[in-house]
Amino acid sequence: MDYELAIIGGGPAGYTAGIYATRAGIKCVLFDLGYGGGLMALSPEIENYTGYPSISGMALGDKMREHLEKYMTPNFGETVEKLEVTEDEVRIKTNSKEYTAGAVIIATGTVHRKLGIKGEADLTGRGVSYCATCDGPFFKGKKAIVVGGGNSALIEAIALKQMGVDISLIHRRDVLRGEDAYKDRAVEVGVDIIYQTHVEEIMGEDKVEKVLVHNVKDQKKSELKTSAVFVSIGEEPQNQLAKQIGCALDDQGYIITDKNQRTNVKRIYAAGDITGGLRQIVTACAEGALASLTSTEVLGKVYPY
Repeated sequence: MDYELAIIGGGPAGYTAGIYATRAGIKCVLFDLGYGGGLMALSPEIENYTGYPSISGMALGDKMREHLEKYMTPNFGETVEKLEVTEDEVRIKTNSKEYTAGAVIIATGTVHRKLGIKGEADLTGRGVSYCATCDGPFFKGKKAIVVGGGNSALIEAIALKQMGVDISLIHRRDVLRGEDAYKDRAVEVGVDIIYQTHVEEIMGEDKVEKVLVHNVKDQKKSELKTSAVFVSIGEEPQNQLAKQIGCALDDQGYIITDKNQRTNVKRIYAAGDITGGLRQIVTACAEGALASLTSTEVLGKVYPY
């Protein structure tokens, strides 16, 4: 076969799996449809990854990639389109080639959840964004809103405010779901928080100009002028490949694994946000390490752990 282990996904789980596998003497390939980092690379600030009191997701991703590249060269820009599992191997079809491997780790992570409202798709890239780090600087000195109420939304709102953007955070409930530290900082830096409100439509001709909002407490609807809408309402698992080969999923679409990252399909393992749970960088790294060493069980190798 071409490789003993194939890793699909270049986020923290995939990177760590590649480091552990190659150091253990496993012939390994890593595929990523982009240029690595996953959603981690889009985070403006990370404060809970051990050893780094504060670091941007892009900077942390760069450090992980550089570490991985000491041992192997990732196949960036190569998308895995199909998996076929046989008794002896896994056949992998990408957008450019076909490969075989003894085992596969699915570490495809998640994508940002969409609001699913009128105007969102049409104005994406023209004021609708899912990444404050990427697009925030374009709106310095302008009015923008963040939609969401968890840690990610609060971090995005804080980061945008620090970039000089006039920010309001709109949340559908009467209480934010994020950690107290982020709530307190948002108030401290002057983020305007609008509770119990839905965004029902994003409006504009060639760019975002305003949003239609609905206050669920008094049932009033109104229009708010804004130059941008940053959507931060959670993620959805990238589970297409897992579905294709019959991996068991939970009711939210995350891959079910045992404590050693095995799926119900022989030769297929999963790690990182695609497995649900806490969905943190530190847990993704741990799962990637465990999955890579567990895979030795089908490769005719033994690793002491």
